[in-house]
Amino acid sequence: MRIANLDNRAVLVVGDPGDERAVDIATASDDRFGPDLPSVFTSWDEVRAWASEVDPAGTTTTAIDRTRLGAPSPAPRQVFAIGLNYREHAAESGMEAPTHLPPVFTKYVSSFSGPDTEVVIPDGGNVDWEVELVVVIGRQGHRIAETDAWSHLAGVTVGQDISERVAQMRGPAPQFGLAKSFPGFAPQGPWLVTPDEFADPDDLELGCRIDGDEVQRGRTRDMIFPVPALIAALSENVTLYPGDVIFTGTPAGVGMGRDPQRFLQPGETLDTWIEGIGELHQRFVAAGRPQ
Repeated sequence: MRIANLDNRAVLVVGDPGDERAVDIATASDDRFGPDLPSVFTSWDEVRAWASEVDPAGTTTTAIDRTRLGAPSPAPRQVFAIGLNYREHAAESGMEAPTHLPPVFTKYVSSFSGPDTEVVIPDGGNVDWEVELVVVIGRQGHRIAETDAWSHLAGVTVGQDISERVAQMRGPAPQFGLAKSFPGFAPQGPWLVTPDEFADPDDLELGCRIDGDEVQRGRTRDMIFPVPALIAALSENVTLYPGDVIFTGTPAGVGMGRDPQRFLQPGETLDTWIEGIGELHQRFVAAGRPQ
């Protein structure tokens, strides 16, 4: 099952890749569920059961304008971001690979956006890219066992942990959360895909390109802490709530780790993808110069 955030309404996504159409969940369920995504996540098990019986041929569908899509979970109670979760990325960052739990920080919800956007490069900033698998919680849980972790997820989506490295590294201690939360620095989408849609949800290819040149490519099987381990470790400390968002870390290939370093420039386009989910498209512009 695929669901999306279309004009702040929850929709089922039906149809083949490249020919996707939307079924409004509130309308199709006679207002039993929806209309927004947060209310869908709070009734996730019931929504899944209902959606399994929906016949797209017998419902009204509309074409999807990607510019009207928002983040699949637009108002989470909590946002977690995981650092150094791939060994080669830890190495290019000049840090030891984590052995207990990777660094955990946040991206603020004001940075969330949909899949096709224009992003402003802050004045004096060095803006970097980080393709990430993003997971959304579907069932509340505390101290979740690894073996139960996937059953607590609503699904997965494509994300970018866009990062401004000057602000991140300035000061006596790194400012991860603020430096990664400028407007538009957390694009996600285009939709949320349930884990049962994948032959192996723990092994998905992901990557990104700048103006057509590939800069990252990896597989989620190379995570030091796979998704189930992250869910178990996070929920050992906190309660995870429906709609919560987790950025699971990035593979090697970021601009800060290159020699010479390379950062995004005005006019460049960043295309990000994960197999079986879809793509994001971000175009970068200079501050104060809308185009």
